[in-house]
Amino acid sequence: MVSMKDVAKACGVSVATVSKALNGYSDVGQEKRREIKETARRMGYLPNLSARALKTKRTYNLGILFADEAQSGLTHDYFSSIIESFKVTAEAKGYDITFVNSNMSRSSLGRGYYERCRYRGLEGIVIACIDFYTPETQDLIRSDLPVVTIDYVFDGRTSVASDNVRGMRELMEYICGKGHRKIAYIHGFDSSTTRDRLTSFYRVLSDHGIEPSEEYVRQAAYRDTVETQRQTGELLDLPDPPTCIICPDDFSALGCIRAVQARGLRIPEDVSVVGYDGITLSQVLEPRLTTVRQDTRVIGRRAAEELISLIENPRTTLAEKILVPGELVPGESVKALV
Repeated sequence: MVSMKDVAKACGVSVATVSKALNGYSDVGQEKRREIKETARRMGYLPNLSARALKTKRTYNLGILFADEAQSGLTHDYFSSIIESFKVTAEAKGYDITFVNSNMSRSSLGRGYYERCRYRGLEGIVIACIDFYTPETQDLIRSDLPVVTIDYVFDGRTSVASDNVRGMRELMEYICGKGHRKIAYIHGFDSSTTRDRLTSFYRVLSDHGIEPSEEYVRQAAYRDTVETQRQTGELLDLPDPPTCIICPDDFSALGCIRAVQARGLRIPEDVSVVGYDGITLSQVLEPRLTTVRQDTRVIGRRAAEELISLIENPRTTLAEKILVPGELVPGESVKALV
């Protein structure tokens, strides 16, 4: 293995000079710094991260705590896109990424999330799609570790979220603009995301003078095609069924579509169907699904930038709620009634 001493010998300089050049110190000339870096690259020199951590007291390691209720892991289109953007941004700034296992109980290891983060030397952590009410999560949120949450708001902590109030409002205005008044909403389980969307749903109904029907408001877990299919079947079997059904997300909309087709009905001729998220799948369905595309690239990037700022500039970085607007994607799944 090539050492810093080998690089220094090849360049005819001291080990201290090589160290300063590789770490960007200003007291090494630009030409010499370039020569040292090129020599190190050519010789295959890799820094000893353990030694760097001992010297700088930093690990440049960020954690990701993620587990959705459907246990879909990184196959979860929405969150996997956010995590990829987070990873790309963090790595561009010189940080490594470590996943914190959310399935290992406190008793199995004798340590909770916070203890695991410290054990792995994490400098900060982003939390997404986890049960925020568990004692383990609460301990982590209240700890001294820099934390950024995604799609969930805690007082005193930075959060990055899609603007669900605005997204649902734009989706509902589009549906109402097509003449629909009998609108059903199969929403996800209780969370800040669900509450924002549900409130916006009711607000738009009120703005248009539409009396909400509690029969039209159902619940199914996000990405749960089976329960969404069952709830859709019950909606379609009502004496006065809805003309449009909003699904929890694009993926669960597959269950809604199955229920519609099982009754020999057509989309959108007999019933309109819309989703939420804007994943690739929604645009290859036939007909193309009307949805709201969430900007996962910006959400992931902002989460990484905010977490790194909390670590590197703790005295000047304020905890704030960052809302990222989405984009209405009119597909072909909503019939115009007027």
